[in-house]
Amino acid sequence: MKLKMMYSFLNSDINLIEKKLEETIHAESLLLKQASMHTLQAGGKRIRPVFVLLAGKFGNYDIHVMKNVAVALELIHMASLVHDDVIDDADLRRGQPTVKSKWDNKIAMYTGDFVFALAIELMTNIRNPIAHKILSNTIVEVSLGEIQQIKDKYRFNQNLRDYLRRIKRKTALLIAVSCQLGAIAADVEESVHKKLYRFGYYVGMSYQIIDDILDFTSTEKELGKPAGGDLLQGNITAPALYAMEKAGIRAEIEKVHESMSPSEIKKIITIIKNSDAIEKSIALSDLYLKKALAELEGLPANRTKKTLHDLARFIGKRKF
Repeated sequence: MKLKMMYSFLNSDINLIEKKLEETIHAESLLLKQASMHTLQAGGKRIRPVFVLLAGKFGNYDIHVMKNVAVALELIHMASLVHDDVIDDADLRRGQPTVKSKWDNKIAMYTGDFVFALAIELMTNIRNPIAHKILSNTIVEVSLGEIQQIKDKYRFNQNLRDYLRRIKRKTALLIAVSCQLGAIAADVEESVHKKLYRFGYYVGMSYQIIDDILDFTSTEKELGKPAGGDLLQGNITAPALYAMEKAGIRAEIEKVHESMSPSEIKKIITIIKNSDAIEKSIALSDLYLKKALAELEGLPANRTKKTLHDLARFIGKRKF
């Protein structure tokens, strides 16, 4: 089953969110509007808004309330990607030019800041102060994660714990908070929104580990950017960390630098793929997926719970 078919019963609400996204990013500055719209039109799975809506189904679901949270979380995700591309000096994302490559670094940074601010403004429509505390703490953590990612570039002596902490801030937190804030906006009880937070966190960890595996195992066409791009940019992910457990492979990976030729990086990717690093990374992702599915136990047995189960399994079992 295709991803969007799993939550097709939300289509009309997702269309409302898409319209709200376009309305929200309009700016007085034509340049800012163009750069923001470019980011929006680059696409994306809108996974975070979907999790917001599904979590809201466990409570008093009102799309006119939920859409503010769903759009805010997607805007924060968009803004973080714009900033990420500056940090990584990335020219392509999803096969399209990034804001920094189409304009420049300054425009990209201001665009990201603008989109972040729009998200915070939207959340003022949610009156529960707990929601605002959670969101502000999340933005702080995401920002700390960006700084840590810069510090960790080409740091080959980092360990798995460093990596897991980094991807928690990079990906898992925003998915976890999407689930939690969606539930809070629908006035669910605390025990439920905390359970949904944990579910989202474990799904997010599995999701990012799979992404990091695919960076080694997919083609450039499938990725929309060069394969092995993370390693070339100095981002040491699970497959590289597991591969470096073998001294001979570690020596090869430690040679990686940003000016390395495509043939050289391709050779190192092949070495990593031929080791047991991919299998170990898949096992790590599976561990988080199992934890995510366990969190769904105890929730009402309904279509929403089944959809969350199916989504988690789809995310954790994408092809390699």
